[in-house]
Amino acid sequence: MEIFKEFTFESAHRLPHVPEGHKCGRLHGHSFQVGVHIQGDPDPHTGWIRDFGDIKAIFKPIYETLDHNYLNDIPGLENPTSEILAQWIWRELKPLLPELCQITIRETCTSGCIYRGTGTL
Repeated sequence: MEIFKEFTFESAHRLPHVPEGHKCGRLHGHSFQVGVHIQGDPDPHTGWIRDFGDIKAIFKPIYETLDHNYLNDIPGLENPTSEILAQWIWRELKPLLPELCQITIRETCTSGCIYRGTGTL
């Protein structure tokens, strides 16, 4: 079974490695949406995989680091694409949330990425 908790934060960034003149090379902001997905078997007594409040508390320091900040200034996010942001959040969360199975990032209503902990970090 899989459950998820979603968070929204506001941040500014620019992508330093896009071609000259690309709009994402200019400073701009997004209302990012992050989905934190965990999987496991529900506890027979509580019926939960994990309390949503636990997920919120674990994510809080990450939220505080990202919200209303310039992502490029955060170590590891010097090139803050959605893909790199998803991997960065995964690295921050996985040690504290071993059930983590997926991070979703939406930078707009129609664009985002899904990271399932595979590939090179």
